[in-house]
Amino acid sequence: MSAPKELRVAKDRRLLTVRFADEAHELPAEMLRVLSPSAEVQGHSPEQRITVAGKRDVAISRIEPVGNYAVRIIFDDGHDTGIFTWTYLRTLGREKQARWQAYLDELEEKRLRR
Repeated sequence: MSAPKELRVAKDRRLLTVRFADEAHELPAEMLRVLSPSAEVQGHSPEQRITVAGKRDVAISRIEPVGNYAVRIIFDDGHDTGIFTWTYLRTLGREKQARWQAYLDELEEKRLRR
């Protein structure tokens, strides 16, 4: 998987645009935070995954390169352990609607708030 041609954080820090050679995606900071690939969020097995709530107003503080295959996104709530590979960012973009709806459904089921 080749690196994106562009990673751009919006001025308000709440949206990341990821532009690959063949497609582009706009990923909200909230979505990136609650679907972080970190072990803190995903656990070490599906049973350990947690539902992250209360991140409606989270913003991206900065992005750091990780080799030539990923970036670490540091959020203003202090979360900084997610390594977002190019493949994962592309997948989030392509599956944005379905993954977001699944997250919203999970919040509702657990009576949690964004």
